[in-house]
Amino acid sequence: MDAERTAVTTCPLCEATCGLEVTLKDGDRVARVRGDAEDVFSRGFICPKGGSIKALHEDPDRLRAPLVRRGGELVPATWEEAYAEIERRLPPLLAEHGRDAVALYLGNPNVHNLSAVLYGRALTKALGTRNVFTATTVDQMPKHVSSGYMFGGALTIPVPDLDRTMHLLVLGANPLASNGSLMTSPDARGRLRDIRERGGKIVVVDPRRTRTAEHADEHHAIRPGTDALLLFALVHVIFAEDLATPGPHLAGVEEVAGLAEPFSPGAVAGPTGIAAGEIERMARELAAAESAAVYGRIGTTVQEFGTLASWLVDVLNAITGNLDREGGAMFPLAAAGQSNARGVPGRGRGFVTGRWASRVRGAGEALGELPVACLAEEIETPGEGQVRALITVAGNPCLSTPNSGRLARAVEGLDFMLSLDVYVNETSRHADVVLPGPSPLERPHYDVTLYQLAVRNVANFSPAVLPAPDGMPQEWETLLRVAAIAGGQGAGADLAAMDRFVAVATAAQAGAQDAEALVAEVSGRTGPERILDILLRCGPYDLILADLEASPHGIDLGALQPRLPGALRTTSGMVELAPEPIVADVPRLRAALDRRADGGMVLIGRRQLRSNNSWMHNLEPLVKGKESCTMHVHPEDAQRLGLADGAGARVTSRAGEIVVPVEVTDAVRTGVISIPHGWGHDAEGARMGVARRHAGVNSNLLADELVLEPLSGTAILNGIPVEIAPA
Repeated sequence: MDAERTAVTTCPLCEATCGLEVTLKDGDRVARVRGDAEDVFSRGFICPKGGSIKALHEDPDRLRAPLVRRGGELVPATWEEAYAEIERRLPPLLAEHGRDAVALYLGNPNVHNLSAVLYGRALTKALGTRNVFTATTVDQMPKHVSSGYMFGGALTIPVPDLDRTMHLLVLGANPLASNGSLMTSPDARGRLRDIRERGGKIVVVDPRRTRTAEHADEHHAIRPGTDALLLFALVHVIFAEDLATPGPHLAGVEEVAGLAEPFSPGAVAGPTGIAAGEIERMARELAAAESAAVYGRIGTTVQEFGTLASWLVDVLNAITGNLDREGGAMFPLAAAGQSNARGVPGRGRGFVTGRWASRVRGAGEALGELPVACLAEEIETPGEGQVRALITVAGNPCLSTPNSGRLARAVEGLDFMLSLDVYVNETSRHADVVLPGPSPLERPHYDVTLYQLAVRNVANFSPAVLPAPDGMPQEWETLLRVAAIAGGQGAGADLAAMDRFVAVATAAQAGAQDAEALVAEVSGRTGPERILDILLRCGPYDLILADLEASPHGIDLGALQPRLPGALRTTSGMVELAPEPIVADVPRLRAALDRRADGGMVLIGRRQLRSNNSWMHNLEPLVKGKESCTMHVHPEDAQRLGLADGAGARVTSRAGEIVVPVEVTDAVRTGVISIPHGWGHDAEGARMGVARRHAGVNSNLLADELVLEPLSGTAILNGIPVEIAPA
């Protein structure tokens, strides 16, 4: 009988942070993966993504060695050869054209990677460029901006206390498919079921009858892009009927009440498609609930009024007395890395955006990055500061950003491109050098960012299940090596010295009284483990990394607790319900009240349980079965437009055109089509065999890169005007 052992780890494939039990045979062969029943947070829950980690680990398309472009082709190379090519190409370009001649793009998987979270900043600083782009501006930047203005920190985001709330209002989110998003919550289905079983209520607002809506008490099929109008109408009713019970530490309550006056239920009923009487009832029930939480996600952030909608979600939580209270919207307290748990409690420097702007369009910065929708024009447009080199880290912007076809064409004109990626995908196929990393089972794991958004305070560190193959560096080592080249130290820089420098800087930023002494205290460690140990020692709990190592299933730190005013970092020390930049944008929303529907069709996205990022489409367990990249259309629209179930439809926008299979369903409201994000794997030169066999179509070819949400620079992906005809 084969020798067998079991290891536990945390799934890094979405925000749920589920514990996994990995059974290994013959030392290093993955026999099976199942949920860790003893995990303090997920308690055995696992979704299809977690089970697919075996397929990812064994995927023959996953890179095991660097690639360097020779004679127009990406060919295998040694690490020394790859670093030499970067050193030959990148520093001279920076010397001739300046630091802004290189752009950096960071993809979503970085948030799930301990090395990337802790060492990505070192690369950014070494590059010294203002042209930093991430997936955040095609996803959640409005929530960071609204939270920054209201609470003083971009990650000071209230999350629903799912385990105790009695009334949950969900807008533009599908936690049964996402298992929470900006709301880390394994087994979201079970947690939502528990709300109803204890006598609570779940209300879903979404243009589509999602899996979450099917399990809710109510579903309201709102017109895409009008969530802010509905939210303001709820605010209006609560003030007009004297239902407001605002808690302490709030500034601007009366100003918000005045701003809400034009947004009566009658005024917004037409634009939203929700009857005035229903809006009034929703507001009364929300205000009367024993405890309640309002939660909005990507459907509310990637729309025309994304920041206003994100702001109004928390305005509602605040004026109903549900902000920072049990069963309401609360602020997690993570064991490591929580910026609002250090420094002077209750007051700070506040939050600003627009510290610089993009060269071509003048789009403003937020959180140190520019809107990724501007990247193509920064490459295409000649002149001082033109982007001539691009570094992508675990990202696929040539597939996943607005009008991605334009960006794919633009990168062909770069002088140099480097990708840190485990696949040759639709973006890295253009690179001159591709540097891979170990599989998730070959690296340690801790969710520094996601535990700051969790519905319960927990901490769980997972050492690597398997050793990395001989010669394969960890990502932190690769990031430091590239940073050394970009910073002028060269590929032969002393990595140990750089690592120690990062550790000391992290200790100082985390609030250590003597950073050097703290680093010396953890001198037996290096890399991410050393930095994580430092962050734990500087954190709000009496924890060190050895405690987590002794608790492989995690440590339960308890239910969320009230944290105001201590968590605030506003200059006033108050929750700013009416921050000036947001208030200044309200007239733009007020003007939307006078719009009349033109009868045209609009496109929205669709979250799927078996999909999170484009690279997951190369895993057979996640793409097998019925084709999932289809266009949902209501039967009435299908009949009117001459569309047949299973046939093709030609969908056209200002930016582009696609042909997509039709799926006729009453799960989507009339006037709306829905196509999932991240597909379109038929690009020449990409080396993802499974994804190519299940290529689908890329809905981002329809997204307009010229239209951005003004406060955050986020692309508008929800409510794209389209024309549709049979293919």
